[in-house]
Amino acid sequence: MNAKTTIRKILFITLWLAIGAGMLTLLLAAIGKKNRERCSDYSIIIKGTQNNFFVDEKDVQQILMEATNGKIRGQLLSLFNLHQMEQLLENNTWIKDAELYFDNQEVLHITVTESEPVARIFTISGNSFYIDSTGRKMPLSDKLSARVPVFTGFPDNKIVRSKDSALLNDVKKTAQFIFNDPFWMAQVAQVDITPDRNFEMIPVVGNHIVKLGDGEDIQEKFQRLFVFYKQVLSKTGFDAYKLINVQYKGQVIAMKENATAKIDSVQLRKNVEKLLKEAQEEQIEPVITTKPGIEKPAAQLEPGTIGMKSSGTSTTDTTVTTANNNQRSNNPNAVKTTSVSKPGEKLKNDPGQVNEKKVPKAVMPKRD
Repeated sequence: MNAKTTIRKILFITLWLAIGAGMLTLLLAAIGKKNRERCSDYSIIIKGTQNNFFVDEKDVQQILMEATNGKIRGQLLSLFNLHQMEQLLENNTWIKDAELYFDNQEVLHITVTESEPVARIFTISGNSFYIDSTGRKMPLSDKLSARVPVFTGFPDNKIVRSKDSALLNDVKKTAQFIFNDPFWMAQVAQVDITPDRNFEMIPVVGNHIVKLGDGEDIQEKFQRLFVFYKQVLSKTGFDAYKLINVQYKGQVIAMKENATAKIDSVQLRKNVEKLLKEAQEEQIEPVITTKPGIEKPAAQLEPGTIGMKSSGTSTTDTTVTTANNNQRSNNPNAVKTTSVSKPGEKLKNDPGQVNEKKVPKAVMPKRD
């Protein structure tokens, strides 16, 4: 028994020694082949989310040539440190990720993924830079200008403070929402940063300013603004109000600049159709009802102001209160109110309501 056990142990050890020697031989042969083989060719692929490439093949080649002493094709494979070359590529501000590998034909494959700018920011002094989806600052490029939301009035602080980081995060969230929505991407001209670090949106269509507040609940704020655009400004004109405030939850407050301003209905319709056409789909389907009540009493609203309160549900319950400078009562503090009802619903007559008689556009002649 002891002799058989000893023989088995010897055979087992011999087998494993043979396997180890074979693996070592193959490894040495591979190393020797690698030391003799050279890079036959290379392929560069650049990926960008919008096909707007801020980094081209020449930029990638230059970085790789610095890592391989000025030569890629024909260089010994042993001189390629792929991990180090990936790190060098990713150190570039415009490169988010890089992957390098050799195939069995000794062809070097380089795949580069660009960083995606989501906003362009102008500081108070006029300096400008981009930020990506992680909030990292990116310099401008001589090759291309990214079509992204523009923010102005960012503070010029050499030392980044916690307040600046929080503001930059609000800018990123707001910019990403605008960037991913075709309607607002077409309508937002720029967003100004006020001294108290709130946002004011300047639209493309319409001569008004929209107060957004900070970056919290930014999607809900733009939804309320969309309700106001569709249900009010589409009827009164995009220049009827000089200030629209959506920063308070469930409310839209607007101030008129001139209550007697004329409306170009043809141009208004074209502007609205243009904006809605550029949007791929509507985000909400609001319905305006006559449910009474707004957060701020009508008597406290300034003349030429409209207040709108929503319930925050999928069907938006809204009360609209307006003040007309040209139609006041003898009481200087009196405010005239007008209720807006659902389509097809009759309005109740009240002292403050003005009923307009519809005049037909044409009258058919009587038959003989």
